[in-house]
Amino acid sequence: MPKLSKIMLLVVSVVLVVGVFVGARSNGVSAATEPQADAYRQINVYSEVLRHIQSDYVVDPNIGAVTNGALRGLLESLDADSSYLTAADYKAYKADKAKSEDKAQVGINVSKRYGYATVISVVPGSPADKVGLIDGDILEAIGGVDTRDLSLAMIEMMLEGTPGSELTVGVVRPRKAVPDKLTMTRTIVAQAPLAETLYENSTILYLKPGSLDHDHISALETRLRAQEKYGNKKILLDLRDVAVGDMAEATRLANFFLKTGTIATLEGQKVEKVVYAADATKAIDATSPMIVLVNRGTAGPGELVAAALLDDKRAQLVGEKTFGEGAQQKTFELPDGAALILSVAKYESPSGKKLQDDAVTPDVLVAGNFEEPASDDDENDGASTQAVPAKPAVTVDDQLSKALDLLKAKTS
Repeated sequence: MPKLSKIMLLVVSVVLVVGVFVGARSNGVSAATEPQADAYRQINVYSEVLRHIQSDYVVDPNIGAVTNGALRGLLESLDADSSYLTAADYKAYKADKAKSEDKAQVGINVSKRYGYATVISVVPGSPADKVGLIDGDILEAIGGVDTRDLSLAMIEMMLEGTPGSELTVGVVRPRKAVPDKLTMTRTIVAQAPLAETLYENSTILYLKPGSLDHDHISALETRLRAQEKYGNKKILLDLRDVAVGDMAEATRLANFFLKTGTIATLEGQKVEKVVYAADATKAIDATSPMIVLVNRGTAGPGELVAAALLDDKRAQLVGEKTFGEGAQQKTFELPDGAALILSVAKYESPSGKKLQDDAVTPDVLVAGNFEEPASDDDENDGASTQAVPAKPAVTVDDQLSKALDLLKAKTS
């Protein structure tokens, strides 16, 4: 860790520990309790370290600047969705949220991993898809700003803009010394509608929602109810790259295939435990053989559905381990105009695994087909380029083929 980062973390640690201690003392909590004794010891250690930094470090750091960075790092050390926003950032964030018009995007869903913005999934046909961005790509910079220095909330805001505006990102590629620079034009990106296909002489119904929002889930419900007239078919639910939507709609979708059992739970330190249980009256098809496809682009609502159907032994999962998202956030405004966006509760699968911490691992692992995009300058020491070809066309979908083979072997 760079020296400056260490200073930042130490400074904020002292501030927060002292704040907790003083707050506890002001409320009449005895310092003799074990937590307070620990606080005393930590304050002494941090104070000694900070004294050395202030007296012996090579330069006198800008405490205001480094504290902002330390607070951001402190929040991100909790989880990727927790963010610290400076007063200026929070003002811009609130103004952006207040805008009612549709915002243009490039078609990527992001989180933070390894300190950088990371692509969860890419919307098919979007500007990001056309320049070859894929699941797992690391965005080293957005508009020339290092994403290590940005909270997730600000990253998401910077990816948006007016229709027709340009967005330049630096993308880290394996075996490249310098990130590739890709420029995209923002546009209004719509999630793909519900896709449906019949396989194996119409005995297998394939369904893929582009999002788990109300409209997509309602369309899927309509399709499931329509098939009841002709006899239930084997179900293949494709949740690959499904990373957006609503958790309530995700529980609704899972309930279509479950009559009993737990779908998910939500709980936090100060959030009372909520159990989402299957309602038999809302089930549509709880018996047909079923397989769910997932990959590293399956996140949040998609993971909730996959975990519920796997843990309740309703369906087999085929594909790759999912991304790992699933927390409920709350915004806390601070006296100086800054704010914390803090995860206050996390969703758990029926078996008790936290989606954000453990993700979802399929019982049948099959790697995806997409290969690493290559650029024309692999031989010139990674000089940046715009000429990054799109991801190669997939002629054989191994995950889909495996799922179909498994379903064919199942008895209706």
